[in-house]
Amino acid sequence: MATTKEFHDYILEQLQKAGDVTTRKMMGEYCVYFNGKLVGNICDNTLFLKPTESALRLLPGAERGYPYEGSKSLMIIMDEAENTELVKCVFNSMYEELPVPKKRK
Repeated sequence: MATTKEFHDYILEQLQKAGDVTTRKMMGEYCVYFNGKLVGNICDNTLFLKPTESALRLLPGAERGYPYEGSKSLMIIMDEAENTELVKCVFNSMYEELPVPKKRK
């Protein structure tokens, strides 16, 4: 099941309250970026975040799952997209841990 435009738009609107959040459509689903760094995906009407140390610490009870079939990494499923303060805290702490994006040629 692909992510609906309505779900994407709703999640993006909620996440943008926390800062500079953008998405890029990839193979029918979406990559989520915070200040230019990839922090997760929106797949099958679910928000997945990279399992960084800080995200695991700040979201200890979050479910884990694969964003798509064949995905290599187990991701955190974030249900609290409406909680702006939590999203801001998680994204800011993740930003410090994530690598700088490679420049495109």
